Amino acid sequence: MKILYLTLAIALAATPVAAAHPGHAQDTQRQLDVVRKATERFKDVREARRAGYVPAEACVAGPDGAMGVHYTNPRLADDPRIKLRRPEILVYEPHGDQRRLVAVEYFRADADGRLDTDDDRPYLFGRGFDGPMEGHEPGMPVHYDLHAWVWKHNPAGTFAQFNTRVSCP
Repeated sequence: MKILYLTLAIALAATPVAAAHPGHAQDTQRQLDVVRKATERFKDVREARRAGYVPAEACVAGPDGAMGVHYTNPRLADDPRIKLRRPEILVYEPHGDQRRLVAVEYFRADADGRLDTDDDRPYLFGRGFDGPMEGHEPGMPVHYDLHAWVWKHNPAGTFAQFNTRVSCP
């Protein structure tokens, strides 16, 4: 009996941390599936507009790839609550006169508007949001955001900000 307990103790001690929490990756995948299902209707950009999402003028690109055109729902962006099924921003890749949904982005304004504090960092998918960061356009506050590439694969990772497979014209 002592040998069985000793063997079990050694096996548990040698188990990697990820294996000790087998549900974490599965939970994240389930959450991503929920987001995909909740946003599927927004593949049609007209549905996004009807739901209150407003397009930015520019397609966002950087040295690490592109994001695309952001469609923000102001009502959701002003609400400090983060809701898995209701991302504040939808991200579309332009293709001629068409727009293809590639990602969602969760957004929260920073409570104190300071870049040197992060005690109000939101979490989703088991990870902290990026930020705090300055606004990307006039009038946008210091904020946190988290991209989830649920509609287009991102070689840099599901939660990376930029995607090398997305381009702006």
